Amino acid sequence: MKAVVMAGGEGTRLRPMTSSMPKPLLPVANRPIMEHVLRLLKRHGLTETVVTVQFLASLVRNYFGDGEELGMDLTYANEEKPLGTAGSVKNAEAALKDEPFLVISGDALTDFDLTELIEFHREKGAMVTVCLTRVPNPLEFGITIVDDEGRVERFLEKPTWGQVFSDTVNTGIYVMEPEVFQYVAADESVDWSGDVFPKLMKDGKPIYGFVAEGYWEDVGTHESYVKAQADVLEGKVNVDLDGFEISPGVWVAEGAEVSPDAVLRGPLYIGDYAKVEAGAEIREHTVLGSNVVVKSGAFLHKAVVHSNVYVGGQSNLRGCVIGKNTDVMRAARIEDGAVIGDECLIGEESIIASNVRVYPFKTIEAGAFVNTSVIWESRSQEHLFGARGVSGILNVEITPELVVRLAGAYATTLKKGSTVTTARDHSRGARALKRAVISALQTSAIDVRDLENVPMPVARQQTARGSAGGIMIRTTPGVPDSVDILFFDERGADLSQAGQRKLDRVYARQEYRRAFPGEIGDLRFPASVFDSYTGALLRAVDTSGVADSGLKVVIDAANGSAGLVLPSLLGRLGVDSLTINPGLNEAKPTESAEERRTALAHLGEIVSSSRAAFGVRFDPVGERISLVDERGRIVEDDRALLVLLDLVAAERRSGRVALPVTTTRIAEQVAAYHGTQVQWTTTSPDDLTRVGESEGAVFGGDGRGGFIVPEFSSVFDGAAAFVRLVGLVARTQLTLSQIDARIPRAHVHRRDLATPWAVKGLVMRRVVEEAGDRSVDTTDGVRVVEPDGRWVMVLPDPAEALTHLWAEGPDDVSAQALLDEWALVVDSAGR
Repeated sequence: MKAVVMAGGEGTRLRPMTSSMPKPLLPVANRPIMEHVLRLLKRHGLTETVVTVQFLASLVRNYFGDGEELGMDLTYANEEKPLGTAGSVKNAEAALKDEPFLVISGDALTDFDLTELIEFHREKGAMVTVCLTRVPNPLEFGITIVDDEGRVERFLEKPTWGQVFSDTVNTGIYVMEPEVFQYVAADESVDWSGDVFPKLMKDGKPIYGFVAEGYWEDVGTHESYVKAQADVLEGKVNVDLDGFEISPGVWVAEGAEVSPDAVLRGPLYIGDYAKVEAGAEIREHTVLGSNVVVKSGAFLHKAVVHSNVYVGGQSNLRGCVIGKNTDVMRAARIEDGAVIGDECLIGEESIIASNVRVYPFKTIEAGAFVNTSVIWESRSQEHLFGARGVSGILNVEITPELVVRLAGAYATTLKKGSTVTTARDHSRGARALKRAVISALQTSAIDVRDLENVPMPVARQQTARGSAGGIMIRTTPGVPDSVDILFFDERGADLSQAGQRKLDRVYARQEYRRAFPGEIGDLRFPASVFDSYTGALLRAVDTSGVADSGLKVVIDAANGSAGLVLPSLLGRLGVDSLTINPGLNEAKPTESAEERRTALAHLGEIVSSSRAAFGVRFDPVGERISLVDERGRIVEDDRALLVLLDLVAAERRSGRVALPVTTTRIAEQVAAYHGTQVQWTTTSPDDLTRVGESEGAVFGGDGRGGFIVPEFSSVFDGAAAFVRLVGLVARTQLTLSQIDARIPRAHVHRRDLATPWAVKGLVMRRVVEEAGDRSVDTTDGVRVVEPDGRWVMVLPDPAEALTHLWAEGPDDVSAQALLDEWALVVDSAGR
């Protein structure tokens, strides 16, 4: 059997290490990752190998040649352009078409038993056998589900936490029959999991999954790269180390010169012809490449040092990576997580702070302090985006410097000359950070339309009017010392997950576009944005019957930006209204849950005493609303969703409503009674937006005060929801309490459980296993439906080490019992 080694990837997440070196050549224990892969193939008799190359292909060919030194026969298939995982193998079809072959990545470290994998493939008579393994965090991999016989039932590429229903992932190792090439188009970018395997499954072809035992690490990030070195030194992976174990865990290669007075605390590795002077201290998990010189007094701990590096006396290297041919001069300090590219000069007594990346061929002056703020790493997150955009403590996690880089990265994802709309809430912190955003956008050749302080729905609407995107900065709801940076797409909706990942990648690489002097962007301040917004709103939403209804409403603007648009809106709406707390309070840009509850109780007193039809309270940015009925009683957010749903469905009598899967199933009864249909979505706001803008949508909501009015906008809009509610109440001549009374009571309970990141995938797999024969819905997380209609939903939090559970039953007791039962499943799996 022949083998195919995939060695064409650029490894962008590993920059600057891969800026001048292809990822397969990155050394692990002073040997390229791909050499470990080739040695594994040789151990299992796969000596005839085709290597697919594309990025810096000549470097791979020059290093390995024809494979003679390894006792292998290597040939190369060069891609002129990226062809995807399947397309690159198709490019080598001429050498593979006569017999089965094995496909393996050239940049994954593993010691799987390939012989056992091949035997499994032959025993099953498979066309394709996918090698699987179990990992703690499956987000970056493709999840694969197999039946009891090992036959593949489903693939899911790079899921979100809401889609994680197993921790069994695709390792990118396959055994294939040559007939598979019939399903791969030539000279096109084609992927196995995304394109080819679904076709094979549709045609009923035998695709099997083999769950391998052993070590496997996809070396795709700096963290996993450093971890792989430690795992080799700890003996967790069966690979060949070139050298002698002179004491337990201390490996020294041929020709290395190590002073007897040097302090060595293994496990560690010292490459061939390296020199370690007396007085140097090298601690565990340190790897020194070939020809490295470590001077007296230097201290290295968990440092990965590539070949031909000079480490000066009294220098201090901790948990960092140093590229080849780099000079680290005397008393320099390089902190944990820092990565120094090839052929750099780090001057004397300079300091490279944690997580700084220095690209190849750069010089750091003596005594310089190179620093970037620790942002998401301190919260154990791999990505910038959380549930509320990019969030963090003002001037600690979210600083002007970070904002400039983030806005520069966002600008880099757009074309030069594009327009971006910026806005903020009324806090001083948001005002200061927005100025940094504007500067970064302009100097990246982006024109800016600055709305200044406006409600979020106005910012979204203005963004949708000809901008390529938008940025809104607001105080985090309920957290006065934190801010959220929200990115909008050209529709004014939240940036999609694909857009977030793209921005993540550009920011991580720190490759920002800069404009030439003649390309600096323009800055404009649009006029009459509130009149434009209210005019469009009142033209779109049905307000018939309002003028003749005699309705009186009380509105609490919460001293937020909603108060800016209300005068123009209420004047045109023609409803008798009383507005309280209309002024802006810069010192109080948000409120706690307790303060909000107190304010709603006060609003209820005013509504009751003034005999108003109802009361509405806006959040500080005008995105969400809370309701009080005519008796002054607070309508809880989940009930408010059902009330508005009942009103809309009763009037429309057709269409679809978009609701997240965590919503009570009473909503289905309400919708069906009036002839409308519920379309369940994930809990992500962009998914609600997607359904809200589709044809036939009549309503949407999230059960937390966010409502979508599709005839006007596909995003949450407090003012639009208010106008629609006024019209509906005016035409039905029913009070909110009467509408609420005719809707069955829901019994939904929720609980949050602490779940370490490392076991989230295991937890979700355990939930699916425990479900057994019960109905399972994986729209978002895993929802298990009992035979009697009760249901529980388990959803991993995308930003924190938590798992969320919801349970619904016919009464509180049964719902609580179901929640307790599944909380025990989650808790036991997470231990």
